Amino acid sequence: MLRDITIGQYFPGNSLIHRLDPRFKIVITFIYIMMLFAGDHIVCLSVGAVFTAAAIILSRIPFKMFVKSVKPLMPFLILTAVLNLLFISSGEVYFQWKFIKITSEGINVSVFMLIRITLLIMGSSLLTYTTSPITLTDAIERLLSPLKKLKVPVHELAMMMSIALRFIPTLIEETDKIMAAQKARGAEIDSGSFMTRAKNMVAILVPLFISAFRRADELATAMECRCYRGGEGRTRLRQLCSAPRDYAALAVTIMFYGGAVALGIVLK
Repeated sequence: MLRDITIGQYFPGNSLIHRLDPRFKIVITFIYIMMLFAGDHIVCLSVGAVFTAAAIILSRIPFKMFVKSVKPLMPFLILTAVLNLLFISSGEVYFQWKFIKITSEGINVSVFMLIRITLLIMGSSLLTYTTSPITLTDAIERLLSPLKKLKVPVHELAMMMSIALRFIPTLIEETDKIMAAQKARGAEIDSGSFMTRAKNMVAILVPLFISAFRRADELATAMECRCYRGGEGRTRLRQLCSAPRDYAALAVTIMFYGGAVALGIVLK
C-alpha cells in the first residue's frame, strides 16, 4: 500500500505539460480546483473530467500512476460515500430497512463526491508529476514575490514547501523499510485488535521520527556546506520564461472553467 503512494514524485519528460511554465501550471491547478466545485450538476463535473483526461493524455504519463495516487485514499473515499448514502434521507426512497434508508439524493451526493475527489487528486498530482521540485520552488517564490514588500520570507516558505513535497516519497520508502525490518523481527503489525495494532505502530513511528530528524540535520549541514544563505543574491540555473503555449493553456483552462460555471447556472 505504501508503495502505491506517488504524491511528490517527479517523472521527467518532454511532453507539452512538462514544457509549460511552472508558474502557469500552479495557476492552472487552482483554476482546475475551482472548476470541479463550480457546479452541483453531473454535467458540470463532466467538464472537469474531460479536462483531466486531456491533461493526462498530453502529459504522456501512464494512467496507472494516477490510479496509484488515488488508491491509498480509496478506503476513506468509499467510507465517506457510504456514510452519505446512509445518512442523507431526502429524495425518493429506493430501499428502506429499519433505520437504513437509501434515497436518490443520497446516491447522487455519494457518487458526485466520489468522482469529484478522485478527479481532484488525479488533476492535482499532475503538477508534481510534471514539475521538478527545484522548478516548483522557483515558481512558488516568483508567484509570492509581491509579499516580500510585507517582509514575508517568501523564499524560505517556498523552499519549505518544496522540501516537504520532495521528502514525502523518501519518508514513505523509509516507512516501508522499517515495517519490513520489524516484521522480520517477529512484530505483528497487521494482526490483532485495533488497540494492539495501534500499540505496535510505536515500533514504526519512533524509528521513523528519528530517521526524519537525522535526514533534516544532514540536509541542513549540506546546505551550510554549500554556503546557502537564503534567496538574497541567489542565482538560478534555469530562468523562468513564459511562452505562447503557456498563455494558450491558461486560456483553454479559463474556457473550461467558464463552461462549468455557465452550465452550473443554466442547470441549477
